[in-house]
Amino acid sequence: MTATANAGASVSDSGTPALDRRRIRLIVLGLLLGLFMAALDQTIIAAALRTIADDLHGLTYQAWANTAYMTTSVIATALYGKLSDIYGRRPVYCVSVGMFILGSVLCGLSQSMTELAVFRGVQGIGAGGLMSLAFAILADLLPMAQRARYQAWFGAVFGISAVVGPVVGGFFAGLNSFAGATGWRWAFFINVPIGLTAMLLIAALVRLQPNRSNHPVDLAGTATLIVCLIPLLFAVEQGPKWGWTATGTLALFAVGTVALVLFILALRRAGSAALLPTPMFRNPVFSLFNGVNVMVGAAVFGALAVLPLYLQIVKGLSPTQAGLMMLPQTLGIVLAGRLCGPYATKSGRYKVFLLGGVALMVIAAFWFGAFGVNTPLWQTGIAAGLMGIGIGLCWQVMLIAIQTGVDPQFMGAGMGSFTFFRQIGGTAGIAVFLSVFFGSVGGKVADAYAGAASDPAFQSAANDPSIAALPANQVLLQGRGGHIPLDDTSFLKHADPRLAHPFLEGMAHAMQTVFMVSGSLLLLALVLAAIPKEMRRGPAQAGFGGAAKRTEAAKETANQT
Repeated sequence: MTATANAGASVSDSGTPALDRRRIRLIVLGLLLGLFMAALDQTIIAAALRTIADDLHGLTYQAWANTAYMTTSVIATALYGKLSDIYGRRPVYCVSVGMFILGSVLCGLSQSMTELAVFRGVQGIGAGGLMSLAFAILADLLPMAQRARYQAWFGAVFGISAVVGPVVGGFFAGLNSFAGATGWRWAFFINVPIGLTAMLLIAALVRLQPNRSNHPVDLAGTATLIVCLIPLLFAVEQGPKWGWTATGTLALFAVGTVALVLFILALRRAGSAALLPTPMFRNPVFSLFNGVNVMVGAAVFGALAVLPLYLQIVKGLSPTQAGLMMLPQTLGIVLAGRLCGPYATKSGRYKVFLLGGVALMVIAAFWFGAFGVNTPLWQTGIAAGLMGIGIGLCWQVMLIAIQTGVDPQFMGAGMGSFTFFRQIGGTAGIAVFLSVFFGSVGGKVADAYAGAASDPAFQSAANDPSIAALPANQVLLQGRGGHIPLDDTSFLKHADPRLAHPFLEGMAHAMQTVFMVSGSLLLLALVLAAIPKEMRRGPAQAGFGGAAKRTEAAKETANQT
C-alpha cells in the first residue's frame, strides 16, 4: 500500500483497506435512515398510541402492542447478529428492513388492537436487526477513532427522532384523515419510503466483510430462546388478570424457566458457534455491563411507557404537546453522548460516566414518582432532562465498552448482544410496569373517589342534575367504584373538571407506583455498575477489552504503509 490509505480510505478492524470516503458516507446515510426509521417508529407510536387505542377501543390492550414488538425484536436481535457473522451483513440487513416495512404496512391497515399487536410483532422481527447490524457494519468499515465520530451521528439520529417523532405522531394522531386514511395510520405508513431508501443504499454499496464466520446457525439456542421468552412475557402480561398464583400463570413461568435453563445449556454446548458466543462472556466487563444494560433497560423503558400517559391523561396535554415536553430528555441524550463518548474512547475512563448516568436516572425516576395532578409542567421538563442526560452517559459508555471488548469475528453477535440485553430489559419493563399500572389503577381511582366524598366542589357537581346528565360525567359517576372503562379515555375531554379530578388523582397515584419501582430498580443497577474495577489505559490503548488492543495495532500499521 501507499499513501492511498489517506484522505479517501479507512481501515477496518481487520486492518483491511476499506472504501473511499464518499462511499462510506453513502453507506452511513443508509444506516442512519434505517436507525431513524426504527427510532422514529417508537417515538411516533408512543405519542399516538392513546389515540390509536381509543380509535380501536383497546387502551388496556396497548401493552400487547408494545410487548409483541419488543418480544419479537429481542429474539430477532440475537439471531440477526449471528446470521450476519455467517452470511454477511448486507443480505441480513436488507431482510431486516424488508420485514420492518411489511410490518409497518400491516400495522397501518389494522382494524383492531389484536391485529395491531400481531402486526407489531411482524414489525419487531425487522426492527431487531436495524440497530445491531448498523453498528456491526460500521465496525467492519472503520477503525475505532473514526467510528466514534459516526456513532455520535447515530446518537444524534435517536435524539432527532425523539424530537420529531412525538411531534409527527401527535400531528398524525390529531388528523381525522389524511390522503384517504385515518391520520394515525400514517404513523406507520411513513416508514415505507424511509425503509426503501435505506435498503437500496446498503444493497448497492456494501460489498466486503472481513472476519466472516463459518459456524452453523445455533438452532437449539434460537428455539429455546423463543420458548423461554414468549411464556415468561405472556405470564407477566396476564398475571394481574389471572392472578399471580393462578395455575395458568405458574405454568407459563415454569415453561419459561425450564426453557431458560435449556437455552443456557445450548449456549454452553455451542461455544463460539452459539447464538450469543460464550467466549464474549469471559470478559467480566462485558458480562457486568450487560447486566446493568438489562436493569437500566427495564427501568427506563418501563417508566417511559407510562410518562406519556401521565402527560396526556393526567395533565390533559395533546399528543403533540406531550411530545414537545420530552424535548429536554432528547437534548440530554444527545449532548451527554456527544461529550462523553469521544473522551471515554480516548482516555479509557468510563466508570465515572456510567455511575453518574445511572445516578441521574435514579434521581429522575424518584422525582417522577412524586408527580401528581397539580405538579407544574416545568418539573416534568427538568426531570425528563435529567433522565436524558443519564441515558446518554450510561448507554454510550456501555456501547463503547462492548465494542472494544469483542473479537472481530464476533462483532455482529457482540453488537447484537448490546441491543439484545437492553431489549430484554425493556420488554420485561414495559410488560411489568404497564401490568402494575393497570392492575392498581382501579383501586387507586376508587380510593380517590372515596376521599372526594368530603369535597364540597365534587359534591356540588355530582348533585347538579344538569351536570350529572352529561354522558361523560355519567361515566365518571358510575365508575366511582373503580370500574371506569379505560379502553377509551376520550370522555375526559368533555367531563366536568370537578368530577374528573378524583379520577385523574387515582391515575397519578397508580403512575407514581410505577415510577417508584423504576427508581428502585435503577438503584440496584447503580450498585451492580460500581462492582467492576476500572482498568485504566492510555490513549494509544483506548478501549476496555483485549480485542481493542489487538485490532488498533493492526490499523496503526496499515495506516502507516
